[in-house]
Amino acid sequence: MIDMKIAKKDQEILIGSSYLMRNNKVLLDRTSYMIENMDQNRAYVSDLKNNYSQSANKELLDKHKYKYKEYRRLWSEQPKECITKGLYGQDMFDQGYIPLCIDVETAAICDLACPFCYREFLATPDKIISRDLFYKIVDQAADIGVPSMKLNWRGEPLMNSKLPEMIDYAKSKGILEVIINTNATHLSEKMGRKLIDAGLDFMIYSFDGGTKETYEKMRPGRFIKNTFEDVYSNIVKFSELREQMGAKFPYTKIQMILTEESYNEQEQFFNLFNEYVDEVTVTQYSERGGNIQDLSKQEQIRYKELCDSLGFPEDSPYMRDANGNISISDSRSPCEQPYQRILFTYDGRAAMCCFDWGAMHPIGYVSPKCFHDEDADKRLILARVEKKQKGFTLMPNVVMPPKFNQPEKVVQTLKEIWTGSEMERVRRAHGNDKLESINICKKCSFKDTYNWQDK
Repeated sequence: MIDMKIAKKDQEILIGSSYLMRNNKVLLDRTSYMIENMDQNRAYVSDLKNNYSQSANKELLDKHKYKYKEYRRLWSEQPKECITKGLYGQDMFDQGYIPLCIDVETAAICDLACPFCYREFLATPDKIISRDLFYKIVDQAADIGVPSMKLNWRGEPLMNSKLPEMIDYAKSKGILEVIINTNATHLSEKMGRKLIDAGLDFMIYSFDGGTKETYEKMRPGRFIKNTFEDVYSNIVKFSELREQMGAKFPYTKIQMILTEESYNEQEQFFNLFNEYVDEVTVTQYSERGGNIQDLSKQEQIRYKELCDSLGFPEDSPYMRDANGNISISDSRSPCEQPYQRILFTYDGRAAMCCFDWGAMHPIGYVSPKCFHDEDADKRLILARVEKKQKGFTLMPNVVMPPKFNQPEKVVQTLKEIWTGSEMERVRRAHGNDKLESINICKKCSFKDTYNWQDK
């Protein structure tokens, strides 16, 4: 029997993700694994074609290893360094602080209707990105040395049939780490082989539940029934395919959100996937800034007791974990995301973080496609929900996303957006403890921006 216990503090409040255990065949963490196997990274292999001497090859390999290690170091250190130095715009770029990751919405459409997903509340277009726009973003990222790209945001990337081609292009341009997050419903053997051949570096599975009953409750299909057996089989077969092909990449991680239904299934979840992925992870699902009436009567009593004991006002944001433990917060911390990444929607709108689901606070545009009737695609979704068309019957609560920011409608480069006034304004607010001056940030659901108290 594997000991699946997690530290008490992690059970109550998991900040970010907490891995249960890595595959017993893989002893390295993600960063070490990537560095250890850098000789199989497609970005390195592509560069290698232009080098002929053994000494040059070793130098090139060491260069790629160092770049990856520095990228992972800066992921946590860059926000701290920029805030400490008071760097917010062009001055950040001038001192070498470039975007560490560019998220591109290769597909906004998703084939599931998970009840906890933002898609169930904010209208999200069923669209995919154009090839030309994707290539344009990759070219601009490569030009300034961006080390990482994640090829999805609000949708399921494998629903874009051109995804392997897009991965291949990003790797050919020297992007060191290309990532996707997938629900694995479309992970056929044919698609899996294409992903490996294209050079995908990191694949994150989202799979909620350690049993068939919980999984199918948490991840129902929009268009056709989604089954536990089919998706589990896809993940197992991909593991076998990677082994058959002798490939080290993509590194694979599977994650489960801890809900009331899934919390007691962590051991089953681990046992399902330990032999087939490199890392098994759980993520705390929590509520914050919600209406007090969303809590049970007993939880409301606990909430009020906490507010009284800590001297917090009774409208303080709260977080409820899967065991019903309540924590509250009366203060915020700077968000790291504006110092780490930029996200682009399928039509070229730039968002400052992955929690701005509806791109409600855009910070710029790399394409004019979204200038004309920018809400047309969302209205189409609302109309289909109202008519209860197939694929929209599980989305009755969807509404039009509000607008919190409307920058000048002018096409800019990725670099111009990163160093521009819109992003600088956001960073200054966070760096000077005034993040609530940014409307979208006031009740953000990103747990790391709250200082939680439970006693």
